[in-house]
Order: sequence, then C-alpha cells, then structure tokens
Amino acid sequence: MDFNALRNAVIDGDAKTTRTLVQEALTAGHDPRELVTQHLIPAMDEVGRRFECNDFFVPEMLIAARAMKAALEIVKPYLAATGAKPTGRVLIGTVKGDLHDIGKNLVCAMLEGGGFEVIDLGVDVAPEKFVSALKEHQVDILALSALLTTTMPAMRDTVAAVRDAGIRNTVKIIVGGAPITDGFAKEIGADGYSDNASAAVVLARRVLK
Repeated sequence: MDFNALRNAVIDGDAKTTRTLVQEALTAGHDPRELVTQHLIPAMDEVGRRFECNDFFVPEMLIAARAMKAALEIVKPYLAATGAKPTGRVLIGTVKGDLHDIGKNLVCAMLEGGGFEVIDLGVDVAPEKFVSALKEHQVDILALSALLTTTMPAMRDTVAAVRDAGIRNTVKIIVGGAPITDGFAKEIGADGYSDNASAAVVLARRVLK
C-alpha cells in the first residue's frame, strides 16, 4: 500500500483518489485507527503547516478538507467497530446575531480532519441554545465564532451563560473570528483564541492537555 500517495491525495484535495486509496487500505486489512492517526491526520497537519507558511490559502484548505471528509466517511464505520474514540468532541457555532459561517465551516472541517468529532449548531446561536446543547451532548470543547464587532457581546454573553448554568468547569471554551483578539478572549473568560482554522486544531489539542 502506497501511503505516500494517500497523503499526497489528501494534501492535493483529490477526493476521488483519497476515497479509492482508503478503501483499498481497509480492504487489505490495515488498521483503521492507524490509517487515521498515522496517515490521514498527519496529511491534514501538513495542510495546516502550509497554510501557516502562506504556501496554501483558504481554497486549498477547503479542497483538502473535502478530501479528508471523503476519507472519514469511509473509515468511520470501521472505527466504530473497533470502539476507537475521537481525539475529542467539539460543539461549535456562530454566536447570536451573526449569520457568517464560512470561517466556522472551515474550522469544522479542519477539526474533523484533526480527529475531532464536531457538533455544529450553525449560525445565530443564542447563549441558551449553546447551554442546552452542552447539557445534551457530552463535549470537551465549546468553540464560538463571530465575524462582526457588533456580535462580540453575544460571545461574552455565551461564556457567561455557560458559567451561570454551573457547567463552566466541564468544558473548555475557545473563540475566534475576524474581530476577536487574544485579549478579548481572556477578558471574557475563554480558555483560548485562534485567528485561523489551522491554528484552531492546535489550540483544541492544547486545551485538552
């Protein structure tokens, strides 16, 4: 099995080849967990590295994430059969009053590519909806997105709502979006801030440690 070809297919965003090679590997009896942790996730990490170095831009990240998603659709049933658990579970959404989802969707794709299970609440999510979802789903991380300065207070309100609900110590909160800064993240009591989708994966791994 040419795992280097699989790695390159993911990085190049070639979903068709990625899907074919993953199926061939599984049919040949390769461990689905090793396939994900040793080959697929490192490929997406390389995509993130290239983005950080300005060798890749958002379109390249999107097509690579699409190829990774195609691979995971095939692998997931095999992983479930082995009882393998994801790196962590993330609840994500764009805060109340904000309808922007491109950045959030890219973060979702990169997190899934990084081995996380993602529950996406969509856009314009009220604080009480985040709290309700946190109580319903056992998650490790709450990820909040905002693209407008006018919706930054809703991010603050969401963190406060989680705290007021008495569940703040059960979940890590990370935030991001164009107007968000590390200083604002600390001010509202979040556990971390990321300014792009690639760094969000690194941040998610770090806060879980």
